[in-house]
Amino acid sequence: MKTGSASLAADIRLLVGRLARRLRQEAAAGLTPSQLSALASVEDLEPVQLGDLARVEAVAPPTLTRAVARLEDQALVRRRADPTDGRAVLIETTAAGRRALRDLRQARVAFLAKRLDTLSDDDRLVVARAVAVLGELLSGPA
Repeated sequence: MKTGSASLAADIRLLVGRLARRLRQEAAAGLTPSQLSALASVEDLEPVQLGDLARVEAVAPPTLTRAVARLEDQALVRRRADPTDGRAVLIETTAAGRRALRDLRQARVAFLAKRLDTLSDDDRLVVARAVAVLGELLSGPA
């Protein structure tokens, strides 16, 4: 039985969306999705100027400024003067921010591992192969 590419693509999109939503619900550390995204981007890019972070996050600078202020209120990020530009500030992750991201990632992996443990060995092999194939889809030409 051959599955049409468009139908399979729709099924994958739906499943990936549901999985992403479920993982966001699993452990959010009291942060909104946009705050979590900003925190993860700060960790990846630090130190980073607010304008650069806004471009990466594809949000308006005032929106990002509010999200960073909330993260700063929770001591997950800190601001410091940019030594190369006296008008700018740099944002960096605090130890608490790195810990929050680590704990969140571990909780999400643990959730998935627990769900995978309910599968048979054969089904886990199928999932492993599907992950490899999906990875190939993303690494190939667009």
